[in-house]
Amino acid sequence: MHMDRETLIAKVRAAGVIGAGGAGFPTHVKLAGKVDTVIVNGAECEPLLAVDVQLLEREAETLVQILAQVLDAIGARVGIVAIKAKHQGAIQRLREALVGKDHLHLYLLDDFYPAGDEPILVHEVTGKVLPEGGIPLALGCLVINVETLWNIGQAWQDRPVTTTCVTVAGEVDNPLTVEVPVGTPIAVLLDLAGGATAAGYRIIEGGPMTGRLLPKDIVHSGRGSVQKTTKGIIVLPDHHNLVAQLTLDLGAILQRAQSACCQCRICTDLCPRYLLGHGIYPHRILNRVNHGQTADTDAITQAFLCSDCGVCELFACPVELSPRRMYQAVKAELAKQGTKNPHHRQGTPKETWVGRRIPIEQLIARLGLEEYQKPAPWRVIDFSPRQVVISLRQHIGVPALPLLKAGDAVNVGQVIATPPRGELGAAVHASIDGHIVGVSEEVVVIAR
Repeated sequence: MHMDRETLIAKVRAAGVIGAGGAGFPTHVKLAGKVDTVIVNGAECEPLLAVDVQLLEREAETLVQILAQVLDAIGARVGIVAIKAKHQGAIQRLREALVGKDHLHLYLLDDFYPAGDEPILVHEVTGKVLPEGGIPLALGCLVINVETLWNIGQAWQDRPVTTTCVTVAGEVDNPLTVEVPVGTPIAVLLDLAGGATAAGYRIIEGGPMTGRLLPKDIVHSGRGSVQKTTKGIIVLPDHHNLVAQLTLDLGAILQRAQSACCQCRICTDLCPRYLLGHGIYPHRILNRVNHGQTADTDAITQAFLCSDCGVCELFACPVELSPRRMYQAVKAELAKQGTKNPHHRQGTPKETWVGRRIPIEQLIARLGLEEYQKPAPWRVIDFSPRQVVISLRQHIGVPALPLLKAGDAVNVGQVIATPPRGELGAAVHASIDGHIVGVSEEVVVIAR
């Protein structure tokens, strides 16, 4: 069924579709740009996560159909599904679904990190390089995550985003990938995976490289819940080295850097954005901050070019220093000052780009995650949690404003919050039937 761009955008906006695999950028805004090529990001970039590949294998025919419909609606010429060559099951299903569709193609990626980073993915697929600070639209490309594409298809049929797909892995009895209502407590997900197998443990929401280490009491307090962007729940023993690195505060990082950073520049030489040709030099930020050389504004503002991939901190540095955390702190300060990114140079990939890509197996070994590299099969579970905690800030832009109050009855799919008129944001919907038992500027709590 043909649908024009304006109608598609309106449906996607009403459904509250956001980037399911990243920072949660509202998808209706992406669809408004003029593009030639749509790239479906199935790279499954982070170790241990399995949502995108399994969704591609389970729903290949439907996803290919949705991609064709999106191209038709927005006037794009080519659609490409990018997936790592190692995922043969999904590839076979996709090849079958793509037969006879000459404007849709499959692109097989090597198994490296971070293949799913948008500028890197665009370069791999098209051979083009984004300018510093640029977005794929600058090259006529639209990049959308696999689950985001699925949600666009649901929006096409006027079904809002009320569920999310999550891999639960690590120190659990039965790793799995499952679709659950948005706002499902993390404790419920752990139960579905057979529970944590370590007496003391910590949880990373997302992948081990870019995910967020949750506060210790998040599960038992009931405050932790999955949102539209949650792709992974990684459970690790509280003594794991990755946990130790992620719990270091900025003061300790600075102190360690002052005594241990020898300016070896391995962090720079392995930085994916540097290798892509962007003018970012992570070793310099450590040197400048350590010696109070804040007058070197170029080294400071390079923070805008950092993708937070974690390579410098979790793979490259032999003494476990963290240029990434330094960049994060600098970016936060620059934002307070209202400073904008001054870097927009067009770079050229380094000759060492291919040779210095990080194989996933090496990354897993470096992170100490070998014992958790187990299948997390998709399980279809018919259940509804007794309570969901739905964030009003689970997308880029301004928070959604609640439309209802405590005591109001709601049904699955009902709009419960919308962004202020004219502001960047996304609508939020009830994910279970029940009554609202709590409303704040941050969350809406619904109980059955």
